[in-house]
Amino acid sequence: MLVACANRQPELRVVGQVDLGDDLQSVIRDGDVVTDFSFHEATAPIAALCAEHGRALVIGTTGHNEADKSVIRSAQSKIPIVWASNYSTGVNALFWLTRKAAEILGPDFDLEVIEMHHRMKKDAPSGTATTLAEILAEVRRLQPAASLRHGRHGITGERTATEIGMHSLRGGDVVGDHTVVFATNGERLELTHKASSREAFAAGALRAAQWVVRQKPGIYDMQHVLGLK
Repeated sequence: MLVACANRQPELRVVGQVDLGDDLQSVIRDGDVVTDFSFHEATAPIAALCAEHGRALVIGTTGHNEADKSVIRSAQSKIPIVWASNYSTGVNALFWLTRKAAEILGPDFDLEVIEMHHRMKKDAPSGTATTLAEILAEVRRLQPAASLRHGRHGITGERTATEIGMHSLRGGDVVGDHTVVFATNGERLELTHKASSREAFAAGALRAAQWVVRQKPGIYDMQHVLGLK
């Protein structure tokens, strides 16, 4: 999808496509920016190679462990990186709206995040759902790891005011659905984004690629690309 979208934009040129077993080293000098939509174990060496050759990087892969994240962060002193869990313009509007809603509604509303993806997705919760939970935790001044409640089963006791529910659904060919629920006595607010095609993610990633090559070294996200912060 990235290649198909890029081919429709005359200002962009794809100089190499790298899959499992291919050598990024052989083509990295021909381009200005590398876009990584692969597997979490591949991102750290890609980031290190981009830093070595001074190439900007766009990361759309999720599921990294702390060691991977540390390697990626170390590259920001040499190259500009856009690192986002979701490149859809609509999802990034959802991120912004989620923060504003959490600030406006205050601590009396219970917080739940629900995401659904296709049956082949390997990680859960999705990177987008994790970002939504991090936004909610930041507004509430909570620690994400301590406040997250992944599903419920059995006699769980009453819901606490400091937990953020997280629910991952898998099935069929769902591209990506995300809902943030704000619930209190007497009313409920739900913010939902549904992706029907991966083209939305590809178009956003290419927009980020064109933006990041003009930036100073550092780590940015899609909110920066869209001018939302």
